[in-house]
Amino acid sequence: MKLPTWIRALCATVATVLLPACDSVNLQEIKPGQTTAAEVRSRMGEPGFTHWNDDGTATWEYSRQPSGTQCYMISFDRQEIVSKIEQVLNDANYARVRDGMAKDDVRRLLGAPGSKVVFDNLKEEVWEWRIEGTPPTEETFFMVHFDTTHGGVKKTSKRVAMKG
Repeated sequence: MKLPTWIRALCATVATVLLPACDSVNLQEIKPGQTTAAEVRSRMGEPGFTHWNDDGTATWEYSRQPSGTQCYMISFDRQEIVSKIEQVLNDANYARVRDGMAKDDVRRLLGAPGSKVVFDNLKEEVWEWRIEGTPPTEETFFMVHFDTTHGGVKKTSKRVAMKG
């Protein structure tokens, strides 16, 4: 039986609203040095992306974009035990984005953006993440501008918009 469109839309909306609550419960149960990759997958689901580290270990990306304001990176040691959990959308990481940085390096640092837009006239591709940091009546976004001619970071910026 196929559900009506409005019921599917309602379910998707409820899931989006409850997802951060699930994260807070699930993340409390994930302990560095104890929790296995299989347990993380059971609690958090499949990662949105797997980043392979230079030492052969993996870091799983759980981006909550475009509606959420978090991106969790969960790193594992060689025995597939959690070694580190980070919420990477933060001021310290925004400051690490440098001119000329490659798209892959920005993705590894901040996770998947909520949107990507190309501005041909400016020769820019802009990646945007919804981030925390403003009153409830506003939404804040961190943006990375890439030079489409050379491919590297051109600049970063923030944008604040009124909700609604």
